[in-house]
This record gives sequence, C-alpha cells and structure tokens, in this order.
Amino acid sequence: MKLLRRQNKSKGKYSSIIHIALTAALPAILYVLIRLDFGWMAVTFLLLSKWRMFSVKARHWPAIIRANAVDILVGLSIITFMAVTDVMSLQIMWATLYLGWLLFIKPKSTPLWVGTQALIAQSFSLVAIFYYWSEASTAFLVFATWGVSYLCARHFLTAFDEAMARATAYAWAFFAASIAWLSGHWLIFYGPIAQPALLLSVLSYGLASMYYLDHKDKLTRNYKMQFILIMVAVVLILIVFSDWTDKTI
Repeated sequence: MKLLRRQNKSKGKYSSIIHIALTAALPAILYVLIRLDFGWMAVTFLLLSKWRMFSVKARHWPAIIRANAVDILVGLSIITFMAVTDVMSLQIMWATLYLGWLLFIKPKSTPLWVGTQALIAQSFSLVAIFYYWSEASTAFLVFATWGVSYLCARHFLTAFDEAMARATAYAWAFFAASIAWLSGHWLIFYGPIAQPALLLSVLSYGLASMYYLDHKDKLTRNYKMQFILIMVAVVLILIVFSDWTDKTI
C-alpha cells in the first residue's frame, strides 16, 4: 500500500509538472507567432488549444463554449495587445500576464475569483475591441460589446447561483450595447482605452462589488452610497472633461 501511495504521489507530481509546462508553453508560442507577424496563426493556435471543448457530444457544446468563453476572450485580448505593439518588452509583459492568468486566476473556482475572471475578461475584451477595431462600423462595435458583456455577465452570475442569471445578463448586455452605440458616434480615447470601455469597466466593477457584498450580507448603506458616488463621479468626470469636438465617426 505504501508503495502504491508513493507511486501515485510520483505520478501526481509528474503530471502536475507536465501540466504547468504545457500551460507555460501556450503564452510562449503565442509570443513567438506574434513576433513573426503571424497574428491569425496565433488566434488559430489559441482556438485549437481548446479542442477538448468538442470532445463531448454536440448537444453539450453551447454550454461548454459559454463556460470557456471568458478564458478565450482573455486569450484573444492578449493576442491583440501583443499584436498592436512592436515593443518586445511590452509583448513579453503581456505574455507573462497571460501566463499568470492561466496558472493562478483561471483555475480558481470560488465566487470571488470567478467574478474577478469575468471582470478581467470584459475589461480586456472591450479595450481590445475598441482599440483594434476603432474604424469598424458602429453596428459591429455594438454587437461585439453586446456579446462580450453577455458572456462575462453570465460567467459572473452563475458563480452565485443567481436564479435570474440569464435575464440579468441580457439586461446588462443591452445596457452595454446602448453605451457602445451612444459612445460610438463620439469615440474618445484616453491613451489606448476608449471611453465606452472605461465607462463599462467602472460601472461593472462597482455593480459587481455591490452584488458580491450583498450576496455575503455585507452591503451596508454606507458601502452602497460610496460605490454609487464613486461611479457617478467617474461618469461625470468623463462626460464633463472630455473633448467632444470633431469626434464623430
């Protein structure tokens, strides 16, 4: 029995090492492909790395794709961030951050970490969409924002066994798409971050924090007022101090 336990422990250690090595190889391969200017090949390789999603019966694919959507969105965003710069140090930084996502953030399954995954995925994806496709049609930006917001909201809400997860995710996606439609006519950038991406990130972090505290029965009146005031203040600052001249697209 002791010998079997030792063998199982050894197998566990080896499988763990192999898993970490394979996980670390993905960001490295994506980095190399981006350096070689094979952006679409990097996207293809990322999607092929998710082949296990389709190893089950076809009727389970929609649910599995939805469950893995946040991870795919982060990967695609990282590829975009690496592709839009020629600075090697920045590309290495993004590859390292992706490695951190794969090793330390993605495997977590507690409600707090699942919520964090959803918020990171939404922020990264919206920044990438509005930066890389800033010249795209407003319809494309609205649809992309709707899809990203819906998938991330579903990922967030399912961690809390929310009975109205689907309806709430649709409501948030509709709100996000409306912001994208309004802001898309006056697309303003603060460095590399577009105004709708910043607005939706601030609002989602504030609302998600209040939802989490309320789920834990820790949302006091003072906390609620603080979050609301911070969100309102940020929105007002962005609206009042933005340059709205000659921004129509």
